[in-house]
Amino acid sequence: MLGVLGFSSLTLGIMAQSPAAAAERVNNVVLVHGGFVDGGGWEAVYKLLKAKGYNVSIVQNPTTTLAADVAATKAVLDTQDGPVVLVGHSYGGAVISEAGNDAKVSRLVYIAAFAPDKGESVQKLIANPSPGAPVPPILAPVNGFLMLDKAKFAASFAGDVKPERATFLANAQVPWGVEALGGEVTTAAWRTKPSWYLVTKDDKMIPPDAQRAMSKRASATVVETPGSHAIYESKPETVAALIEKAATFQH
Repeated sequence: MLGVLGFSSLTLGIMAQSPAAAAERVNNVVLVHGGFVDGGGWEAVYKLLKAKGYNVSIVQNPTTTLAADVAATKAVLDTQDGPVVLVGHSYGGAVISEAGNDAKVSRLVYIAAFAPDKGESVQKLIANPSPGAPVPPILAPVNGFLMLDKAKFAASFAGDVKPERATFLANAQVPWGVEALGGEVTTAAWRTKPSWYLVTKDDKMIPPDAQRAMSKRASATVVETPGSHAIYESKPETVAALIEKAATFQH
């Protein structure tokens, strides 16, 4: 995995916005899910942002190839009426790193996500895991698709999600295409657009130190929180607050 780079925690809080600042916020938010799950997991985050008046859309990635997922994301971006905050979780970070080059995207938010650079794929980023880092329970591919071991899903992916919900997610997995895993980013949007990153300190899928390394390389504004890889389900308020922080950022 990526080399270990330290990064200090930032406190999470949304300051009250002045009328002028509120008027300048980016009102469109597009949420992109990662591997093994679908967009339904964003529901709580969606509801929190909608309650604040944001126009929120959720991409349903086929997770077959990176190109197909970028195309699905761009199809949603095309329907937006102005600037967009583009948000990606896990593998969704690779998707937004590529799709984020779209002219409508003005800010990027990575939620416990991969942030590949030009020529990198998720496969390359996980090729050399740090010593002692947890190994995700990914089963051998079947017909070109990957799944997580259902018995180990909760502990690795959703350790702080209610057990019955974690069991459901384990049994409702979306097969993740090997070609998606190997899809390489052609131009990393985070090199030219401001980004934010939520590091999950109890993550058993993407080690926190790898998250810190990627977020530092992207010069992202970083917030750290205790939580599992499924932080968007277990702590939707924290995720929504960071998205709003990006949406209300004043250059």
